[in-house]
Amino acid sequence: MSDSPDYPTLLRNAYAMRAASYAHMFDVLRERFGTETALEVGQESTRRLGEAMGVKFAGHGPDDLTGLCHAFLDGIPNRDSMFAPEIKRCDGEALEIHFHRCPLKEAWQAQGRSDADLELLCKMAGAIDGGLFEAAGFVFKGETWKPGDEGCCRLKVLPGARAAE
Repeated sequence: MSDSPDYPTLLRNAYAMRAASYAHMFDVLRERFGTETALEVGQESTRRLGEAMGVKFAGHGPDDLTGLCHAFLDGIPNRDSMFAPEIKRCDGEALEIHFHRCPLKEAWQAQGRSDADLELLCKMAGAIDGGLFEAAGFVFKGETWKPGDEGCCRLKVLPGARAAE
């Protein structure tokens, strides 16, 4: 019998490390440049990560929201236990997904972060989604968690503009 952790534990640990990295970078930026600049720089860096990831979904843009939904959700490892996504809407006009859990948010809570910090860190990390969906050719109108919300992010993706032929 192996003493090594199972896959879900390793994955959760990787998300916890990512959460810690985001939080430490945000803290350093906030100490040096203030909250507004820290948030702006953090959002730009996570947005760029999303843009790099979004290229693989471009085949669904600008309006295959059903295909996008399946490709996006099927690409999230251990998604049901780690994110608990609920598809609120998926049709030709909009894709709406509510994540009831988030391993980043849960890791920040375990670190003892305040609700105010959680809101800022979620805004910073959530910029990844805008980068991803917009790079794939869609319009992104999602919302990140704020105090009083149930669960976590609410993704809302709309069809993008068709390129001139």
